[in-house]
Amino acid sequence: MTDKHDSSRRLMLKTAGLGLAAAGALPAARVRAAMEPGAGPLSMSDDGTYAVVPLAKDSVRLAVAQTRVRAVDAASPERGLRENLDHTLDAIDKVFHFAAPADILQFHEFPLTGFDTWSRKEILRLALEIPGAETEEIGKKAKEYNCYIVFGSYAVDKDWPNHVLSITAIIGPDGKVADKHWKARNIKGVFPGVELFTTTIYDVLDEYREMYGEDAVIPVTRTPYGNLATSSVQREPELFRAFAMKGAEIYLRTATGGFSETDVSATIPIASFRNRHRQPIVHQELYAPVRAGYRNPYGPNLFSAYQPADLYDAKDYLSDKSRWR
Repeated sequence: MTDKHDSSRRLMLKTAGLGLAAAGALPAARVRAAMEPGAGPLSMSDDGTYAVVPLAKDSVRLAVAQTRVRAVDAASPERGLRENLDHTLDAIDKVFHFAAPADILQFHEFPLTGFDTWSRKEILRLALEIPGAETEEIGKKAKEYNCYIVFGSYAVDKDWPNHVLSITAIIGPDGKVADKHWKARNIKGVFPGVELFTTTIYDVLDEYREMYGEDAVIPVTRTPYGNLATSSVQREPELFRAFAMKGAEIYLRTATGGFSETDVSATIPIASFRNRHRQPIVHQELYAPVRAGYRNPYGPNLFSAYQPADLYDAKDYLSDKSRWR
């Protein structure tokens, strides 16, 4: 990008944030500009509250569907994608025909593509575009049943050529993609003989910040049914605490294998929860020096310069990248 382009984009992001504040969507006290160059405004509050949109109802019903995880044929994925999509659409119908209506219906990480030890080249053939043909069909169901539908998938994006993304899509009751959240990070150095090679926010952190702004690093989608955070990360309390600081109220984890085989549902009293809910209490001043002195064994941006060809190439590439002894 040119300096002129960078400056224009930064001004646009800053102006957009201030405009929201002026309009009352984000009070001025809640818009704190990030310090690093190129980052957009960070929507944060320092008084315990957080940004919201008005609720459509006092209670919302969440349903979770754990469908089959069936890998498509990477050499010719069209038939498998169609079959998995039909299975997913059928599951949506069953939720509304055999249970109480859901306001938010959540699927897992790979209901459409499935999962296998594919190479990058293979995944690039089968990964979804979001929005795309599949989200359009799922969107018709979301509109039919007036609900949000959430699912994860391998995905591609023309702005990130050659990158394999792991994205959780949030489809709104209008049938359109309301938001799409990248996976925050992959764990490294734990799998014998292989490493994950999907590109996460952490793997291209500087580029991601430059393109989308600081606020998108820890994304919270504000809806009339509550503030939604999604994650295919299993266990990272710091991530979920950061979501809470940003105002997340309902956490939707899409990690494969994270649910029981039996579908579950719950009614969330979102209005009464919001009335008493505040940001988590964290003694930041106490912990800040320790956090500032901590260094992750694998630094950010490792997939900016090189995207491994497969799980084994990823293992080779990362084998000498740890900063820990």
